[in-house]
Amino acid sequence: MRRGLCTPAPTSESLSQPHSFCLEKKEIMIIPVTEFSPYTSLFSFLIGLPTMLAAWYQSWKARQEARLAREGALYSMNCLEFVVDDGTCINLVPLETLHSLPKPGDVVLLPGDWEGGGDDIAPGAYRIERIEHIYTRPDGKMKRPREARLTKAVAQVCAL
Repeated sequence: MRRGLCTPAPTSESLSQPHSFCLEKKEIMIIPVTEFSPYTSLFSFLIGLPTMLAAWYQSWKARQEARLAREGALYSMNCLEFVVDDGTCINLVPLETLHSLPKPGDVVLLPGDWEGGGDDIAPGAYRIERIEHIYTRPDGKMKRPREARLTKAVAQVCAL
């Protein structure tokens, strides 16, 4: 005789009630797994889809912020930045307001941000030691092949 999960070993009591052991096991199970599984898949879909979309959106925003930080666009995009030897920024000048970029050796008068005290940079005359040009690829659908645009210029200056 083949024994399954619900058939106990034959005893004198089991011969009189052959399926009593199976009935007791079925009463213990409240909800069968087959009736519960469609609800679990629906529940996991309703919770999983928004979670996946939110994670994708957060990673997309992080990539955008990292790209902008690499370009230096967060602080001084489309500006000429005047910087002293220790890396302190003296002034930012929008590139649109300039008719030409200064050359190394030129003397410029910068207003600084001096307000009478502290570590603020005083206004004065500065000599340009070198100019760094930073170019990036333009965003958008209308860009030409191998096109680059001036995003930022950094002028290394020293006080006179």
